[in-house]
Amino acid sequence: MPAVWLEQTRPGGQILTTIGGWLNASELVRLTVHDDGTASGPVLGGHVSFMLARPHQAPPLGLLPDLSRGTEREAIIDADVLDDWPTRFVAQFAVPSARRLKLRHDQHHEDLLIDVDSGSFAALHEEDGHWIVRQDGPDLLWDAVEEHLGRWHTAGTPAVEQATIHATPEGQSIHW
Repeated sequence: MPAVWLEQTRPGGQILTTIGGWLNASELVRLTVHDDGTASGPVLGGHVSFMLARPHQAPPLGLLPDLSRGTEREAIIDADVLDDWPTRFVAQFAVPSARRLKLRHDQHHEDLLIDVDSGSFAALHEEDGHWIVRQDGPDLLWDAVEEHLGRWHTAGTPAVEQATIHATPEGQSIHW
């Protein structure tokens, strides 16, 4: 959500907007602007949103990073969780600028998260019944996804409609 909308809406005013990242799981939210220049409000649910304007769409991927770089570890959460729409909606608050690809690399089918802005990536593949993640760049994308989804699971994986969004000029966060 553009930060300028908070500045342009007086306290008590409402903003109806799409909230989501580049993992293609968006929802409508109704935010009420507060005296301190922040806003909060419920996720309306229904898996609906406004069409994204061109300036809000993800930038082109460009060249893929060298996927052999980075450090590997066993993943706590497998990449298939992102096939679930509500899980993907929650996960993208941890990595709002990341895009997801599926490709074949080094004899594996890999799920790839790429943050074009930072150059960070996380590549996940299944090996002997376990998921392996390899990450590189300034942001450890899969670590952030696992931590964020872990908090959601600790809260009992509440429905998206039970969430509240808090918006500041710096960004948005989700709360239950």
